[in-house]
Amino acid sequence: MSQIETDIKDALARLALPDGGDLISRDMIRALSVDDNAVRFVIEAPSPAIAQQMEPLRKAAEAAVAAVAGSRTVNVALTAHGPAPAKPAPPSFKIGGHPKPQEGGPAPVSGVDRILAIGSGKGGVGKSTVSSNLAVALAKQGRRVGLLDADIYGPSQPRMMGVSKRPASPDGKTIIPLKAHGVTMMSIGLMMDPDKAIVWRGPMLMGALQQMLGQVEWGELDVLIVDLPPGTGDVQLTLCQKSQVTGAIVVSTPQDVALLDARKALDMFATLKTPVLGLIENMSMFKCPDCGSEHAIFGQGGVAAEAERINVPLLGALPIDLETRLAGDSGTPIAAGEGEMAQAYAKLAQGLIEGGMA
Repeated sequence: MSQIETDIKDALARLALPDGGDLISRDMIRALSVDDNAVRFVIEAPSPAIAQQMEPLRKAAEAAVAAVAGSRTVNVALTAHGPAPAKPAPPSFKIGGHPKPQEGGPAPVSGVDRILAIGSGKGGVGKSTVSSNLAVALAKQGRRVGLLDADIYGPSQPRMMGVSKRPASPDGKTIIPLKAHGVTMMSIGLMMDPDKAIVWRGPMLMGALQQMLGQVEWGELDVLIVDLPPGTGDVQLTLCQKSQVTGAIVVSTPQDVALLDARKALDMFATLKTPVLGLIENMSMFKCPDCGSEHAIFGQGGVAAEAERINVPLLGALPIDLETRLAGDSGTPIAAGEGEMAQAYAKLAQGLIEGGMA
């Protein structure tokens, strides 16, 4: 352990907790990292309810570490074990229902220049993490960005983006989206009871997606990122047939099983005549924080080979990263800060901008 890390832990050990002990003795510090420019760590509370009361302690920890960090910036996040606190009752806006007939072909979304669909063949490959961080990275580079969580059965963007307030519906017909980290966002998870399962057939899903595209006041956006559910179902079909989608990005791990399903997603977009702008390999590598060695847990090079086979770009390869997981759980995407992962998402966003995709 370096001297600066020792000084930081000593400073944190001096912050007493109301119920006894301190941040170090109670083992509440996670993902501490120190470089020449910044100190970053996460305070992990025992429960969401306790975390809500710990903002003064977070600020005190930030100040205490700043006193020993020299010229380094200090970034401190809060997270917690257990489920997120219950959200307030939904607004007086009925979500879902049978889709409305639409004349003509795919229609644009008012005020939105481009629609970028982020898809995957299977769940668990990090598609929602990529969507939220890519949205934040694009916003940091000056783009006007929207994020639509279209994963109806498993909406995760409210937690990842750190929002729980219910959207307003002043007239019961339009929805005012929320803003977080420079991104305009909407999720069905903000409209429904978080503890209740959404048990809908296909027409209800299609109707809900139409509402979130057409009845949300998105404003003027350069790009709307749509975080699709995994697979090749009704939501994907509705989005690509009813809206003018600029293109799709498919996220996969290098694992053969994931690539089998990713190929189905690629075939679906080809069938729907939606251009595939590129592939992203997620969980491409794990770098041991203790010894620095790299491990290809899910295999290596599979997504790159697939991109070459179908002649589309490999837009990026993102490693497995503990800080990325902790940042998503705490509601502050890793792309909102600094460090290697933030730079990786910034590079990915810059490539999309330079390619005219975002």
